[in-house]
Amino acid sequence: MVNLATVAMTSEMELLDMRSKKRAAQVIRCLPFNTRFYADTQLTGLHAEKVWQETSQYHLAGVSWFQHSDAIEAAFRWLITVGVLRREVDGQGLTARVRLTTLGRQLLEQSPGLPMQQAGALERLHHCVRRFWPRR
Repeated sequence: MVNLATVAMTSEMELLDMRSKKRAAQVIRCLPFNTRFYADTQLTGLHAEKVWQETSQYHLAGVSWFQHSDAIEAAFRWLITVGVLRREVDGQGLTARVRLTTLGRQLLEQSPGLPMQQAGALERLHHCVRRFWPRR
């Protein structure tokens, strides 16, 4: 016998999972980080100051870059909010370094060129609205 409550719950969870992946992929396409940035966050973790100092290694060509390291930190917080990055933890607690989450790894394994895909104007507008004026 099929338990309809379980089926409904599974469908709802799959829908939420699909929406989370879609939103995270959109954020990756809209931010100016290249594939190396995501690879380094997975392997060693990065902090905003290092990314700022080594712009040429982490900047996606053809896209405007951040004006200062605080803006990179704000982008890190946004990637954390959507589930792509997480703060690294050491013996003292949270650190300034970020690492790739399981969701981030899954997206980049499924679509390795995702950071290099240019988001269209409408997608960028949608991203900005979500980022700077979120639903309450």
